[in-house]
Formats: sequence, C-alpha cells, structure tokens
Amino acid sequence: MCRFVIYKGTKPVQLSHLLTRPCHSIINQAYDSRLRLDHRRPINGDGFGVGWYDSVYDEELGNQPCIFTSVTPAWNNVNLVRLAEKIKSPLVFAHVRATTAGTLSLDNCHPWSYGKLMFMHNGGIAEFGKIKRKLMMSVPDDIFNWVSGNTDSQWAFALLLSKLPNPEAKRFSPAVLQRAMQETIAHINALSEEFGITEPSLMNFCVTDGETVVATRYITSRTDEAASLWFSSGSTFSEYAEGGHYKMSKTDKRENIIMIASEPLTFEKADWMEIRTNHMVVITPKMNLLQIPIVDKFYVAPSDPTATSRGTEFAAAKGFLSPRRDSVHAH
Repeated sequence: MCRFVIYKGTKPVQLSHLLTRPCHSIINQAYDSRLRLDHRRPINGDGFGVGWYDSVYDEELGNQPCIFTSVTPAWNNVNLVRLAEKIKSPLVFAHVRATTAGTLSLDNCHPWSYGKLMFMHNGGIAEFGKIKRKLMMSVPDDIFNWVSGNTDSQWAFALLLSKLPNPEAKRFSPAVLQRAMQETIAHINALSEEFGITEPSLMNFCVTDGETVVATRYITSRTDEAASLWFSSGSTFSEYAEGGHYKMSKTDKRENIIMIASEPLTFEKADWMEIRTNHMVVITPKMNLLQIPIVDKFYVAPSDPTATSRGTEFAAAKGFLSPRRDSVHAH
C-alpha cells in the first residue's frame, strides 16, 4: 500500500522530524515489516516524494511548492537524508509508493504540483483503464498536456484542476477546494457507473494551495471501510525518548500543528483519531480542522445502525487498512 503524511503548522518543521528521525515514520513503515500493516509485500520501495512550501515568501522564487521525488527506496536515499536535515516548512506533503497502477518512474511519483497546488493519493480507482479515455476527454488541453505520468492518481488531479474556476490562481478559498474535490469524486463515480464497474474505488485524495488542505477518506461502497486515515493535533511534535520515539503534546488549547497520515506516526494511541469513512477533512488557513460528510449514494448517516458495521475485508485485502485507534499499541 502507498502511504502519505501531511503536516501543517503555525511554525515550520524540520523535514527530518517527519521523515527520517521518527522510528515510526512513513519511511520506516515502508521497509520494516514489524511496523507495516500490509504483509502481502515485504517493502514499499516503488519511489517516494516530498513536497513543501517556503516558510517565507520570496518574490523571485514564487509561491509554488518545491517537490523532490525519486524512484529509489526512500530509506536508502542519502540525498533525502541530507535535504531533510536542512529544510524547514510549515506545510509538507510526503508519500511512499507501492505500485498499483502505472510504471515505476519519476513521473508517477506523488505528490504532483500545478501552479500553487499540490496533490497526492492513497488508494486506487477500480478498473481505471475502462474510464481513462472518457476522463481524459473532460480535461482541458492545457491540463491534459501537463500530465506526464500514467497513473489513475495524476489523472484524478488533472480532473480536479479542471473543476477549479482558475487552477493557476494564487489563492483558493477552502470552499472552492472543497467543492472541486467533491465534484472530482462525483465525476469519477459517474464514469464508473456508466461503464458498469462494481469493484469499490479507494479515493483518499489530498490537495493544498499551501494555506488550505483538503483530504478525503472515501470508498465507493456502503458496506466497506475506506483506506485508513488518521489525524493528530497539538502544540508540539517532538522526540521524547531516544531512538526516534515521538509524541504530540498539547500544552494549550491552540492547535499549532495538525497532521494527517495513512497510519499513525507515533506509538502513542491517544495522539491519533480515526477520520470517518466517506468524510472530507478541511484544514483552514487559521488552523481549524473540519470533518465534512461526503453525502452521496455511498454515504451512511451516523444514525443508521449499519454505519458502525462497515466491513474491513476489502481494504485489508488491498493493504490499505490500519488497526483502529484502540488497537494501536504503545511500545
């Protein structure tokens, strides 16, 4: 399974505190079988990527994110280690890849950027080859020509860009990004229905303009759980014991840090809360975190008795489901 982590803070974080130092970082999860929930494959070595925004705006550099990707395994990339020790950012996207669609190439490594926007995906669009051509036809020429890879994920980003009034804008309101995300999911679902695709699609998408973050935990099913997604918030994220043992601390009521991750990045189970299936998470520029239901035919209201009985077999078989919060054990 792929994994991603999002960091948004009022102060910049040194990338090494997210990627290389924590003993349960997504990079360590990718190669250490003791930490991994997906035991079907020994490692996640199909490339990685990290994207970040400058801490201070520089007119010469612009406001676009910087992205570093590689097809080498993340844990074996000395350049990543060097960069992570010297780069700080208030907003970071990081992704480790296990190929589900598309070839092993830099073009297919997440995250991607378009103007000020950055995007990544954990999951897979079922039978994407059946809907790909028609999806491509709905993307305008400039965005179509921008696509360099061949994954369902990058085409989903292209579709999202086509839903924005101006994808090259310097700023997007949370409402605009939220609406584009909803329309992207609805468009993919309509194509899947048109082509008679019944296997569920796992669409944990996330997009940011450097100020707002929109992420989804979503599956095209009323009875199955989506790929896992967790969030943690607090005042500081720091090492409390040697060996890379980190925890989220809450020293006051303000949220200075919000993190979203496919799997918890610490062994402290109280640090993490599970995001509900078929919900959208919005982190606003003012560091408010909102969970918004994605109401469509796959949505099950909390009042429905079946809301708490979604099956885990499908996502687990795909390697996309982590243990629930009460089973995340302390080490």
